[in-house]
Amino acid sequence: MFDIGQIKFDKDGLVPAIVQDHETKRVLMLAYMNRESLEISLARGLTCFWSRSRKELWLKGDTSGNYQHIVSIASDCDQDTLLIEVRPDGPACHLGTVSCFDSGQQMQVS
Repeated sequence: MFDIGQIKFDKDGLVPAIVQDHETKRVLMLAYMNRESLEISLARGLTCFWSRSRKELWLKGDTSGNYQHIVSIASDCDQDTLLIEVRPDGPACHLGTVSCFDSGQQMQVS
């Protein structure tokens, strides 16, 4: 059972959340949650994050319609990072791509 009391939020009250497509296992985005956004996510079954730039809560999909329906939430071994598996209604990225990592830089390491 997921215990929010075990999560180690940083000095700013945030924890990183990796969002992954439940079906494809593709990483969709990285965002941050505070205790309130995590509680909202758990209660509603939709991802809710804390915007570090705007200093406000944002329910993913409220403006775009691209909600992320939570399948599971797991914490890492240190309890300081979350992995959230979702069923997305559409693209995760504000640029319209499936993943926020589609249009970033990429380097091959051999």
